[in-house]
Amino acid sequence: MPSPNVDPRPYVGNDEIRIIEERVLAHDWYLLRKTTFEHRRRDGRLQVVSRETYDRGNGVALLLFNAARGTVILIRQFRFPCYVNGLPDGMLIEACAGQLDGNDPLAAMRREAIEETGYDVQAPRKVFEAYMSPGSITEKLHFFVAAVDDADRRTGGGGDAHEGEDIEVLELRLDDAMAMIASGAIQDGKTIMLLQHAAMTGLDRL
Repeated sequence: MPSPNVDPRPYVGNDEIRIIEERVLAHDWYLLRKTTFEHRRRDGRLQVVSRETYDRGNGVALLLFNAARGTVILIRQFRFPCYVNGLPDGMLIEACAGQLDGNDPLAAMRREAIEETGYDVQAPRKVFEAYMSPGSITEKLHFFVAAVDDADRRTGGGGDAHEGEDIEVLELRLDDAMAMIASGAIQDGKTIMLLQHAAMTGLDRL
């Protein structure tokens, strides 16, 4: 039976799901829950399942590009989870990205761009949304692209030192970035998605 303190239908969109129990396992940086729920399988049987979900909020990812030079602006920074899971030096090449932190996606994207890369984005375009690790993490990313040139560079970027960020800004030819995906030099999922989108569309048409 559902706990009297649990709303059995706290979410909308699927009447076949009924929450039985929710427990908070950790709430330090973000929120880790264990939820037990009942759902009806396609064959009609009811099944009880437990899942852990890590709620870190939603975020944004941005590919900056210079069409005239045929280049993309990426960043490189140390990522501890990657370091402990086989990335030898822990240094990951990524597209600019960050959490919404209470902002709408467009405002968050502009904030992260200036903070991490030093570029003041003038005409961003949203291209898609995606759940990045749906088996356990609730986060959905809003993906943007934006053209920049040297006049848009306001600072050297580098991230927020108070949050432990130490970010290097890279400008790479799109062809070279795609080759780095093939070689394993670029392994970040959101970055691969944005680079493949750029390659399929063409920088002059992004």
